[in-house]
Amino acid sequence: MAANKTVVSRPSKTKLLTGVELLHDPRLNKGTAFTEAERDRLNIHGLLPPRVFTLAEQQWRIVENLRRKESDLEKYIGLIALQDRNETLFYRTVIDNITEMMPLIYTPTVGEACRRFGHIFRRPRGLYVSIKDRGRIREVLRNWPDEQVAIIVVTDGERILGLGDLGANGMGIPIGKLSLYTACAGIDPAQCLPITLDVGTNNEELLEDPLYMGLAQHRTRGPDYESFIEEFVEAVQEVFPEVLIQFEDFATQNAVHLLEVYRDRACVFNDDIQGTAGVTLAGLFSAGRIADLKLTDQTILFLGAGSAATGIAHLIASAMVGHGMAEDDAMRRCWFVDSKGLVVASRSDLAAHKLPFAHDHAFIPDLLGAVEALGPTALVGVSAQPKTFTEPILRAMAKRNERPIVFALSNPTSKSECTAEEAYQWTDGKAVFASGSPFDPVTYQGQTFVPGQGNNAYIFPGVGLGVIASGARRVTDAMFHAAARTLAEDVDESLLKQGSIYPPLESIREVSANVAVSVARVAFEEGVAPGPVPADLAERVRLMMYQPNYPEYA
Repeated sequence: MAANKTVVSRPSKTKLLTGVELLHDPRLNKGTAFTEAERDRLNIHGLLPPRVFTLAEQQWRIVENLRRKESDLEKYIGLIALQDRNETLFYRTVIDNITEMMPLIYTPTVGEACRRFGHIFRRPRGLYVSIKDRGRIREVLRNWPDEQVAIIVVTDGERILGLGDLGANGMGIPIGKLSLYTACAGIDPAQCLPITLDVGTNNEELLEDPLYMGLAQHRTRGPDYESFIEEFVEAVQEVFPEVLIQFEDFATQNAVHLLEVYRDRACVFNDDIQGTAGVTLAGLFSAGRIADLKLTDQTILFLGAGSAATGIAHLIASAMVGHGMAEDDAMRRCWFVDSKGLVVASRSDLAAHKLPFAHDHAFIPDLLGAVEALGPTALVGVSAQPKTFTEPILRAMAKRNERPIVFALSNPTSKSECTAEEAYQWTDGKAVFASGSPFDPVTYQGQTFVPGQGNNAYIFPGVGLGVIASGARRVTDAMFHAAARTLAEDVDESLLKQGSIYPPLESIREVSANVAVSVARVAFEEGVAPGPVPADLAERVRLMMYQPNYPEYA
């Protein structure tokens, strides 16, 4: 399909729907952009104000109204309402104003939206599959109106961003992620399905909230949980063959376990583990260009040792091996400080996912001591503990490195290990900084730094598009290596000079297309996609990207 031509996702409804029904269908509704001829033909004359507006004029009205709202949560509610009534206008507005809109439809605002989900609920989106649906999950999935689902984002709501157990309120995360799949990588919204698995919640505040919309019971654990997930995955594979499943915001023990169980049985990945790893690895590639460090020269110290942190470390280590380093040496370049102190071999209290990084070293009880003893080139925060990169810690990093790499990746902003301003001030302007949520530019001693945002949106939409474009049956680590390399290659020298280690968000659709091509090529080369690499792969990927333009009603 040509880039300036829109194909209606459900052509049969273009012929069948008229009148109010048409205006109430968000995929087909054009609102005040229906022409006079269309209004007559479709029996909507008089149901709209008489003036005909262009898509650009409608977008102007939306942006103007959003900017008048007093809080980001109100803006979020306004955007979701727009998505519910006019999908094309929603995506056109988000894409054309991506830097302004992404923090509203996803982190950090989506965190507050999830916390208050039952209180701001307007209209259902996605599917809720509860533990009480065991034995009939296939039937529930078949209630979804679109048959051509290509990607599912699913959560059980236990570890929403850095906010913890939000139960069924976590539905805001799959909705937001899939909005980014469409906005950032052009995956048709008709192919996207958000799902929340409701197994209860251990959040007592929610259980006492009369407006909480999930099951008012404590979380199901153990064999019952395992069999529920098994039935869900099998049902998805039957109802939506060849679909890509993205696990999102599961607690560490379940996130690691589910990825291990299903990665070789289904087309799945975990964005918290692999997507975060990909964007962090890309950041290290770019930061290394500023600090004049090869990847194999780096030693990385993590604050936090959950599934995201160890996932990052595994991908970094495997990338180091790809650059010629022995595996044992590569693993020893990654160190962790958890809530008890340095992760070392002598500790007897370590969870299984930490053991590969439990190296022989004297135990150190705190992060500052670990920085001073290990001399890391990079400090990566994935702890969800704010203000933990203190001034003494960052000054210790700066003392040991000409350009210390500081990634405060915890989301939302309130959970960030330090702010951009703190990172630059406490390292005397030497830090190469990135964060999980956005920070404004910082001017320090006459130099303006534009901090990079290590946003998974640079990785997962392109990975998803590449998997769909290639027809891959599995998602492999090599795909995330390729995604990270491609993302880093899209950072030019002018960006590095201002301290930015990621491309500007305004270019994210082009970045996602490049990532998708690289991922698809790996899928063909590894044999997890059928056939050889197509000669016109890049063109194919770009032509399949959804463009939010209004259809013409003949």
